[in-house]
Amino acid sequence: MAIGQVTVSNVNRMQGGFTEVERQFLYIGAGAAGASEDALLALNGDSDLDALLGETTSELKTQLEAARSNAGQNWQAYAINTTGTWTDALDMALEQPNNLEPEAVVVTTPVVDSSEVNAAYTAAMDSLARYARFLTIHLCVSGIDLAMEETWAQYTARIKPIINGVAGNRVSVTPQLHGNNLGVVTGRLCNRSVSIADSPMRVRTGPLVGLGEKPVDIDGNPLTMAHLTDLAQSRFSVPQTYAGYNGTYWADHMMLDNDGGDFQVYENLRILDYCARRVRKLAIAKIADRALNSTPKSIAFHQTYFARPLREASRGVVIGGEPFPAMIRAPEEGDVVINWVSRTEVEIYIQAAPFECPKKIGVYLMLDLTRGLEG
Repeated sequence: MAIGQVTVSNVNRMQGGFTEVERQFLYIGAGAAGASEDALLALNGDSDLDALLGETTSELKTQLEAARSNAGQNWQAYAINTTGTWTDALDMALEQPNNLEPEAVVVTTPVVDSSEVNAAYTAAMDSLARYARFLTIHLCVSGIDLAMEETWAQYTARIKPIINGVAGNRVSVTPQLHGNNLGVVTGRLCNRSVSIADSPMRVRTGPLVGLGEKPVDIDGNPLTMAHLTDLAQSRFSVPQTYAGYNGTYWADHMMLDNDGGDFQVYENLRILDYCARRVRKLAIAKIADRALNSTPKSIAFHQTYFARPLREASRGVVIGGEPFPAMIRAPEEGDVVINWVSRTEVEIYIQAAPFECPKKIGVYLMLDLTRGLEG
């Protein structure tokens, strides 16, 4: 070479932070006529819902008010007062130039048959295929209708066929028993005092806030835990109470997964979606990067590289001697496996291990009548 040259390049090692998608829900439904119709609204705890969605009561505003009350500090959400179908509104939102990526979509218009539930699962999978969005869809069914002169038995017989036989692990259905149940539970899922790995069943989070009036059937019989247990066993997401314990809480937020599936409860799916969103971006950065190859050194390095979301999700703390667990257990050897299919195709297998969670506690008391007899 006739002359010397110096080239200095900045190397991006993909070590920066990820934009937080979790706890950011998109609410779609009917608001007041003429109030911000078909516009994507960004909301937080300071938003004036009357100004944005109209002063009159509407299904959309009712659920948003309940969600904000139960989400607590730093609540953020999006909303669309749609005049068309919610699926068209969702497409409009995801096609926005601001690259909107919500964790979940909350549809405030009650569904009335299983075809609508199946359509929601289709929309979730289409969003993954078209926009690479790992979405869940949270639907509702109407509460008991006294105009139909329903008893509780007639009510449950009316709504159970809506989800019977439906398989869709990205869809949940909440009965609007108190009028705002869907907003209450989705707000509780966004509460930042706990992690996304926590079930809304968690009593220590506190009771539900602003739940509507306790319903009765046409005979004046109140809603009981027997009715709620029956609905929960049918895969509906419902509130619950504990005898002799003040306050109303929530049961598991059930997803429409099959028996034996990993995603029958929402927190399991949230953990994997958290990892999936981050791993996808790490994987895109490795396209055509020859540093990722089949040599032992490269495989060892990239097992650590792709385990980064697992490590970040596994950082717990201990305060005053009490452990506060992370979302998942720390990754171990074998949790990331790299398999080369051909010279140009590689498969990455990643597993995340959540912690145990006590949802059924048995306490057994007994006497020890032998003490004091020694000697």
